[in-house]
Amino acid sequence: MLDDKYKNRNLSEVFRELEAIRNDSIAEQTKSKRSNHKTSNLSQSNSGQTISWQSSNWGTNINSETTIYGKSNDLKLSHIVVGCSILVVALAIFFPKSTSFNASYAKSENFASMSEFELNRHRINIQSIISENSNMNRVKEQVVEERDVEFETTYNNNPTLPKSEEIVTQEGVLGKDRVEAVKTYENGEFIEEILLNRTMITEPTPKVIELGTSEFLAKHKVHLKDTMYFTKATSIRQEADASSSVVADVKQSLDVKLLELPSEEWAKVSFDSIEGYVPTSNLTSAISTPNIVEKNRIQRILLKVNIDMELNKPSGLTLNDYKKIFTGLPNDTNRIFENNYQAFYNVEKKYNINGIFLASMAIHESGWGTSQIAKDKNNLFGYGSYDNTPYESSFEFADYSEGIETVAKSLVKYYLNPAGTKIYDGETASAWYFNGPTLSGVNERYASDKEWHKKVYSYMETLYNRL
Repeated sequence: MLDDKYKNRNLSEVFRELEAIRNDSIAEQTKSKRSNHKTSNLSQSNSGQTISWQSSNWGTNINSETTIYGKSNDLKLSHIVVGCSILVVALAIFFPKSTSFNASYAKSENFASMSEFELNRHRINIQSIISENSNMNRVKEQVVEERDVEFETTYNNNPTLPKSEEIVTQEGVLGKDRVEAVKTYENGEFIEEILLNRTMITEPTPKVIELGTSEFLAKHKVHLKDTMYFTKATSIRQEADASSSVVADVKQSLDVKLLELPSEEWAKVSFDSIEGYVPTSNLTSAISTPNIVEKNRIQRILLKVNIDMELNKPSGLTLNDYKKIFTGLPNDTNRIFENNYQAFYNVEKKYNINGIFLASMAIHESGWGTSQIAKDKNNLFGYGSYDNTPYESSFEFADYSEGIETVAKSLVKYYLNPAGTKIYDGETASAWYFNGPTLSGVNERYASDKEWHKKVYSYMETLYNRL
């Protein structure tokens, strides 16, 4: 291997050393010629001695001459070897894969030609490399900056949510890190980054999502606190157990509020402030059973129907409900009630009186509109009649609707409301015969028959049940 002093040299240094070697070689040759020239002159001036010396010391003379030239040749060869070695090292450094230059240099005896050749080779390759590098703008920079740290998302199974539904209970918040890094850009485009240091400033807050697992809630598309309905009459129990004690019995189609879902088989519900547990199989929703809402409305109306119900309040029925109730009544042979259902509905809205109660009174007093007073005087109530002269003392009306409205006003003013109650047309109730807003209360002063209120109520039940 070459000595370390020949490593890491450039071409300029190599050429300077080769030039020095060449000059030294020329100087040695010149010195040798001058020496030979002096010897020749000496021989010519002393020919006799020279011949004798040459003849007696021929061998010595030859050996001496050989020695002189031998030293000169050895010196020149060593210089060339050293120079070539340096050149080879330099070429290996700058042109590791090129051998053509070495061959050219070895064959060249003219240093000017070699320099020119090297100059050409240098121009072709180095210039190309410089040109390529000049087109590649590679920049590195060290940065210190704050960076966002992504938060994690956590999912928790929730059996009180519909299956596959998600609710975010905690929003995620990005954290902050202080980062020291070295970035590399090439032609303005980011290439890579070397991370030197990272220090946490603020820790990220995870995002928490509740994932629903309840197939029951998903099936009916409901949530806790929503309204559900019974598909059949159901007993509300104290515990989520079929053998638990009964808290209340609830009719079909009635609505309850869904409070809890301890399991897929049992639900805790609230029915008119009564809480307890029912089987989930007995529950449905407005989405699952669209007509259940209307059925529930009717059931809620019927739930309030009893002999002691307050009559100074509207029934809650719609005009269509009245039409349904009074159309096709078997005992309404003259279709008097069917033709006047809207009159009963109107007075209910206008005078705040239960229209079904008023119609039931008319049915009872007129025998379904078959009494003589009803036929002759359009008076379905026997209004104004006395026991001794019922027909003569009874009022006569232009039509049935007039008689219906007159009786409604009288009941509201004298029988159904406490004194001073605001009623209609700016008037207040006189309450002359008021004994409570119920059937039994009206019975006290309206009819001498003590069972009157029960008979009227039986007709009310018949009409309501037609819903």
